[in-house]
Amino acid sequence: MPFIPHTAEDVQAMLSAIGVADLEALFDEIPKGLRCGELEGIPPGLSEMEVGRVMQARAWEDGQPLCFIGAGAYDHHIPAVVWELAGRGEFYTAYTPYQAEASQGTLQLLYEFQSMMTALTAMEVSNASLYDGASALAEAVLMAVRGNRKSKSKRVLMPRSVHPAYRRVVHTIVRNQGIELVELAFDSASGQTDLDALADHAGEDHAALVIPQPNFFGVLEPVDELTDWAHANGMLAIALVNPLAMALLQPPGEWGGAGADICCGEGQPLGAPLASGGPYFGFLCATAKLVRQMPGRIIGRTVDLDGKTGYTLTLQAREQHIRRSKATSNICTNQVLMVTAATIHMALLGAEGLERAALACHANARRLTQALCELPGVEPVFSGPVFHERVLRLPLAAGAALKSLAAHNLLGGFDLGRDYPELGDAILVCATERRSEAEIEAYRSKLERVIQAQVQTPCQLKPDW
Repeated sequence: MPFIPHTAEDVQAMLSAIGVADLEALFDEIPKGLRCGELEGIPPGLSEMEVGRVMQARAWEDGQPLCFIGAGAYDHHIPAVVWELAGRGEFYTAYTPYQAEASQGTLQLLYEFQSMMTALTAMEVSNASLYDGASALAEAVLMAVRGNRKSKSKRVLMPRSVHPAYRRVVHTIVRNQGIELVELAFDSASGQTDLDALADHAGEDHAALVIPQPNFFGVLEPVDELTDWAHANGMLAIALVNPLAMALLQPPGEWGGAGADICCGEGQPLGAPLASGGPYFGFLCATAKLVRQMPGRIIGRTVDLDGKTGYTLTLQAREQHIRRSKATSNICTNQVLMVTAATIHMALLGAEGLERAALACHANARRLTQALCELPGVEPVFSGPVFHERVLRLPLAAGAALKSLAAHNLLGGFDLGRDYPELGDAILVCATERRSEAEIEAYRSKLERVIQAQVQTPCQLKPDW
């Protein structure tokens, strides 16, 4: 989108039209003591070529490490056309589509996104996105407390195998509304939600049960059993899912006898690149009976007086702006750009392409696990089935091992020591469809050298290892 500045003649014509002598006169009501004066310390201007050189040099300082970290942010292949289209001016700079008559393209895209998400999750309705996966889970919890008419409590069962950052975000958002998150332990052998711990809450009044699939450890949960248990005990079932995994696994709308009531998660695996922490986007789907409890906005399709298809914002009640804490959350500027990329990404891959990507991720995770567990002292921690991540225990301090690998341009995984100290020297490793056999072998080879240097011959430890 070109930028055409005003010429000196344009500026003078506008000033003459309003009867002002110069630009300075436009700001004469600001006292001189409040004006900043000259801006000091700003370096001389650079040409476009010079700016490009500086920014490229700074980008190179981060390097291009080989990534085996997952933990909620995944290094997936994104077809070049996704951001070629998403970067077009009409998408790249689009704002909240309040004026439907001027925003039909954006509204149609968001409508298509909603349709794709309901198909992917087998849920009945979807909103037009939230800020990220963590806040989407918080919104799902708030929604469940509002929407569960059978429950009088403000307590929600939250498995400890849910992403630690997600649990912290949810607590921060809901605590001031008096909502309590009741922690559920995970089984130390399988890595799944501990069904014995769950049974201790049978018959109690809780608004909802959160069911991650897969959970933070990459382990698949017995979702049918958990969903039916929640419903039998008067709770809503909140599915927290990886959207790519849903192309391969049973979708939340089909869990148990009646399906999950709410489904949420992080949309980053669908076309959003790893970019130093974001931006990402959250998604939220639900059953039709809960549609009026959904936060944010929903895009609807209709026809005008001439019978032509049109799109508009629907179910965005005015109360969102005036009822404060009693209203559903108002997500004014949602993650439209990320949703645009996700919609293009899903349209390009289709159902078959998403399934093939998920299968490739799973195959690479198995290949990575097998390769690393050939090393002495490296072993899987949990026995439960996994998707594309796995927890491995190392024969040395996890932090030290990852630091050594990072020094050699390899991001070896996520250190679980801070959030799960009971697991010992354990790391969470991930292999998406982008990881090749050669890259997996490179990881195995470098980790083998780290183990040899730090475990077998600690007194001969060299600076580079």
